[in-house]
Amino acid sequence: MSKTLVEMTAEIIQSHISGSSMNTEEISAALHETYQTLKTLQEAEATGCMAEDKECSKPDIEPKRSIQKNKIICLECGQSFKMLTKHLKSHNMNAREYRKKYGFSSRQSLCAKVLSDERSAASKERGIHPNLRKSIAERAGKKKKSA
Repeated sequence: MSKTLVEMTAEIIQSHISGSSMNTEEISAALHETYQTLKTLQEAEATGCMAEDKECSKPDIEPKRSIQKNKIICLECGQSFKMLTKHLKSHNMNAREYRKKYGFSSRQSLCAKVLSDERSAASKERGIHPNLRKSIAERAGKKKKSA
């Protein structure tokens, strides 16, 4: 079983203390600094980016411009994709959280405009499914009866 960040931090500081004398303030500061460093490294490992990498830094693009004709740019890491939903798992997010964080409407598609347009055209070509047509007719009938 893997160790938690707290356990790793405690082991590192414990071995550091055994080699040198430290007062309680120094121990506390060392614990905090070591924990933050380990946390940063863990996040960098999860995203595949180090903070110093300019390629991996968050893009300087406004959310509405991240959805382009042939690609969508992830506002978390700056990488480009045709569709973003599967990639968001690497950031421990789902589409709803991403939309909320960056101010997209809940109906905004998280894919390139070309892909969205292709899907829309294919859907219109297929027409309305018979069960959906039946459901719409039933709703219309209920509205007339209640009025």
